[in-house]
Amino acid sequence: QVQLVESGGGLVQPGGSLRLSCAASGFTFSYYSMYWFRQAPGAGLEWVSTISPGSGETLYKSSVKGRFTISRDNAKNTLYLQMNSLKSEDTAVYYCAKDSEGSGRGQGTQVTVSS
Repeated sequence: QVQLVESGGGLVQPGGSLRLSCAASGFTFSYYSMYWFRQAPGAGLEWVSTISPGSGETLYKSSVKGRFTISRDNAKNTLYLQMNSLKSEDTAVYYCAKDSEGSGRGQGTQVTVSS
């Protein structure tokens, strides 16, 4: 069965960096576009970024463009999100998913940006 396991979250000060990882199994990872979503407290699920199967195309939510970088290693079945210049409004649970609606996402990893 499809399994997505996110990791790498934590508490970081404003302006800091974190690198999230998503380990994928149960499907042919290299065939699929992959997505990062996030959900802030009391808010709905929000799309953050997308990467095409071969990494040739990446898309970002406007508020993270230039600060976040999505990447993938198809040999390791792993998706990444490098997050730099973090802001308090980036605080959320971050999820990876293999579809554009975020269904079947993993358990998430908490990112808290606070001084």
